[in-house]
Amino acid sequence: MSVTGYIHSTESFGTVDGPGIRFVVFMQGCPMRCLYCHNPDTWEIGKGTERTVSELLDEYNSCKEFYKNGGITVTGGEPLVQIGFVTELFRAARERGIHTCLDTSGIVFDPENETTVKKTEELCRFTDLVMLDIKHINDEEHKKLTGHSNRNILAFARFLRDRNVPVWIRHVLVPGLNDTREYLHALGYFLGELTNLKALDVLPYHTMGKVKYEKLGLEYPLGDTPPASNEDAARARDIIMEGIKDRLKDRRKEH
Repeated sequence: MSVTGYIHSTESFGTVDGPGIRFVVFMQGCPMRCLYCHNPDTWEIGKGTERTVSELLDEYNSCKEFYKNGGITVTGGEPLVQIGFVTELFRAARERGIHTCLDTSGIVFDPENETTVKKTEELCRFTDLVMLDIKHINDEEHKKLTGHSNRNILAFARFLRDRNVPVWIRHVLVPGLNDTREYLHALGYFLGELTNLKALDVLPYHTMGKVKYEKLGLEYPLGDTPPASNEDAARARDIIMEGIKDRLKDRRKEH
C-alpha cells in the first residue's frame, strides 16, 4: 500500500464517470495531444501530487455513504501511463468491495509488448468496467486529431473483449473532424465486434477548455470550431447504432 502515483486532482461527487455517484481520481500524464482536450494541465508526465493508495482510499471512505451505487473511477490524463499504481489501487478497492472503473483512451497498450500485456491482464483482474474513449475510427484522421495511430486502441478494445471485461464506449463528436456518416457508421461497424459492449455515449464537443489554454499560455488548437449540439450527438449515435446492427447482421451470416 506504500506505492505512490502522481495525481492531478480528485473529485468527490462524480456523476458522469461511470454508474452511480463516484469518487474520481484524475491521474497526471498523457502522451496524446487531442485537439479538443479540455485538460491540458494533465499532460506532463512525472508531475502532480504524489499520493498513496491508502490516502486515496481514506478520501473515498470520508464520503463512502454517497457511493453505495457507485465506486471509484480513475481517469486522467491517461491512467495507463501509471498502470502499476492503478492496479494497486483497484486491487485494494476490490478487497473492500468497491466498484472499479477505468476511464482510458487505451493509447499506451501495445499488443506486441509481452510486459505491457501481462500488466494489463493483471489490471483487468481488478477492473469492473472500462470506459474506452475512441476518438476516431479512421487511422490517418486519428493521427491528425491526437498525434497517434488508433491501432493499439482498437487492439485494446479487442483485448478487453477477449477477456470479457465490460466496456462502455465514449466518442466525442467534433464538427468537421469525425462527424461524417462514413466515419460514424465505420465506428459502429467496429463496435459490433465487441460482445462485451455495455453502453455507448456520444458526447457533443464543447469549448469550455479554452479558458485553461489561455491560463497556460497555450493556443487553442480548434480555434473557432463550433460546439456540437445535443441533437448532433443524438443523430451521430443513431448512425453508430446502424453500424453496430449491420455488423451483427454480417456476423450472423458468417455463422
